[in-house]
Amino acid sequence: MSLHDEIREQPQCLKGLLENQRRQAEEIAAAIRARGVNYVFLAARGTSDNAGRYANYLWGARNHLPIALATPSLFTYYAQPPRLEGALVVGVSQSGKSPDIVSVLEEGRRQGCLTLTVTNAPDSPLAQAADLVFDIQAGQEKAVAATKTYTTELMALAMISAALRGEEQDWQELARVPKWIETLLEQDADIERMAQRYRYMGQCVVLGRGFNYATAFEWALKLKELTYIIAEPYSSADFQHGPIAMVAGGFPVLAVAPQGRVFDSMLEMLTRLREQQNAELVVISDDERVLRLAQSAIRLPAGVPEWLTPLVSIVAGQLFACHLTRAKGYNTESPRSITKVTETH
Repeated sequence: MSLHDEIREQPQCLKGLLENQRRQAEEIAAAIRARGVNYVFLAARGTSDNAGRYANYLWGARNHLPIALATPSLFTYYAQPPRLEGALVVGVSQSGKSPDIVSVLEEGRRQGCLTLTVTNAPDSPLAQAADLVFDIQAGQEKAVAATKTYTTELMALAMISAALRGEEQDWQELARVPKWIETLLEQDADIERMAQRYRYMGQCVVLGRGFNYATAFEWALKLKELTYIIAEPYSSADFQHGPIAMVAGGFPVLAVAPQGRVFDSMLEMLTRLREQQNAELVVISDDERVLRLAQSAIRLPAGVPEWLTPLVSIVAGQLFACHLTRAKGYNTESPRSITKVTETH
């Protein structure tokens, strides 16, 4: 199965996860409530770290849980872990094999914290270090670049959020995600043609904000590991504090800008970049105003709630990166210098 096949497999994976793991999400939520958790301490690397960025907004905004993103080197090289009293200690990892992430959960358990693993490997060392395990059930992912394991991680985090809130409307909205992704996948051929325009691109910035801050980082990561482009992700707010000076005529700016609380700020930024700085814009959005600004526009399905847009928007980013890799003449299945499982300490 190719990278492209795995991208297209995501609606099926997410549908199965929703059908099979709702009870597990609700049991995890019950355990969190029973322990009176005050905050979340989350450890991850790579693509899973971007899932953690999504959790930072998702669990913060919808569940009022502050999230601290772990610095695993404090647990390994420095051997000076912080006090974790009152925390839910979470490890997110596709493989569950990275020793530094395992060390964070082991220390959390040693300090008496409730520990949770979100993983595609329920028998992994990370799962064994946790009190609670959420199996994302993505099946074997053969491509080096993670796609379906990322969206299933996002779905797992969203399911736990829904279970903590206890509102049936959340589950009804989650159930529509596979269909929204299927609708987006209908643009596959259009995105393939679009990618040809950027086959000589060597650098770009990727902008997102709010829930899609995570999407900007994950889209940039896919471009780096597959196309070897220097792709720098930013919050649109942080981008104004200096990095915007990079943009001159024709400089590529990729952006994720669906409707929601942060949309107006994204629209203002992209209008400035196009009209004042003549940027080359690639935009993923469901709003006509920002799509009209873009030289290359990828349309999100209508009606996706803001909290779920990262599950849909990243699929557009994955397709763009996949097709751009081919347009540049690179192998989507064997990116240079990286392997499927990276074990950091």
